[in-house]
Amino acid sequence: MTQIAFIGGGNMATAIIGGLLRQGDLSAQLIQVSDPGEDKRQTLANTFGIQTFADNLEAIRNADTVILAVKPQMMKGVLQPLRETLKTRQPLLVSIAAGITLSNLSQWSGCNAIVRCMPNTPALLGAGATGLIASDGVSINQRNGADRLLQATGSTVWLKDEQELDIVTALSGSGPAYYFLMMEAMIAAATRLGLSEDTARALTVQTALGAGMMASQSDVGPAELRRRVTSPGGTTERAIFTFEGAHIRDIVQAAMSAAQERAAEMNRELSE
Repeated sequence: MTQIAFIGGGNMATAIIGGLLRQGDLSAQLIQVSDPGEDKRQTLANTFGIQTFADNLEAIRNADTVILAVKPQMMKGVLQPLRETLKTRQPLLVSIAAGITLSNLSQWSGCNAIVRCMPNTPALLGAGATGLIASDGVSINQRNGADRLLQATGSTVWLKDEQELDIVTALSGSGPAYYFLMMEAMIAAATRLGLSEDTARALTVQTALGAGMMASQSDVGPAELRRRVTSPGGTTERAIFTFEGAHIRDIVQAAMSAAQERAAEMNRELSE
């Protein structure tokens, strides 16, 4: 049976652990977590019945898979004391930290089999979207294992090139914030037009949820769904014309390009 160790017990690690245990494919006895926070360790142990450690080395000692769930700025310092053990044991290393390349992860850890992934915050609800890229040393079984790990938090997409992770960061990694901004604007507009804030919020949130469900379950794309609710001469058409007149597509393109560029900058900064 595969033993999994998490270095870092924050929100994303908690989401993955909870998803794995809900799936029922892995017992709590096979999951270990290290975290410097005593309260965090106690909460994880009480919630999931897993073993927790203050010492990273203790947590990974017998692990077949090690998930790195620490801040990017901490990664090098976390990996260096573990390098000898990791190099000897050669577990599958899975990093959910933005900006740390496969090359740096390999250099700092001594591991050959590494998967980088970019999850997003809806993973906390089991509704995440994660892009993944594997190093050449990852076997088919290890790739499938990494896929099962991240599918515990939602859907997964494998990428062909590591640079595509910067695009994923701009799309699904940062994407929830784009939708939240749109929701903010819709609530504010409806409030100015006369609805109470509570009513505006309830209708906005449910509309976003319903639109997302329609898009995920439909056999046609978003463009066709939009056309189907845009009657000629109607209210929706008038609103869409307003959006298009403000060049909303150019705004989205510029915003995502800026996010992609920043992701690339972070890769360079964290590699120095």
